[in-house]
Amino acid sequence: MPQEQYAHRSTMHTSEGPQVYKVGIYGWRKRCLYFFVLLLMILILVNLAMTIWILKVMNFTIDGMGNLRITEKGLKLEGDSEFLKPLYAKEIRSRPGNPLYFQSARNVTVNILNEKTKVLTRLVTGPQAVEAHSQKFEVKTLSGKLLFSADDNEVVVGAERLRVLG
Repeated sequence: MPQEQYAHRSTMHTSEGPQVYKVGIYGWRKRCLYFFVLLLMILILVNLAMTIWILKVMNFTIDGMGNLRITEKGLKLEGDSEFLKPLYAKEIRSRPGNPLYFQSARNVTVNILNEKTKVLTRLVTGPQAVEAHSQKFEVKTLSGKLLFSADDNEVVVGAERLRVLG
């Protein structure tokens, strides 16, 4: 029925004949319903447009988003990146042949934790000093020969010659 009109005939017989009741939505109710459907369609289109815009601005692709790529071995972050909160990672490497830089306005802290998340070793590089907190501190050559070692009990200098200036 194109006009969405349904007629219902009354079974009561009166002197005037059968009465016809209109069943449906008419007048201002119908206009409000169409207005809400139109408003809902507009909101859906705006939502879809904003979603597409966010995907484009954030450089989302099938491989990942922006400089962050998803690979078989894990996540790969390319280019310069800024972390606002602590970074937890199993391994951080630079590309072969390129240096790995850490920059900070205050300091860079590296913590080594045990299974219970207790700090075992800490290396803090700040604007005034480099601090190492551990049970033992060692400096070795590339071949593995001990040059310097320090712990609570002793300090060992393993070089053949020791020069003290000043």
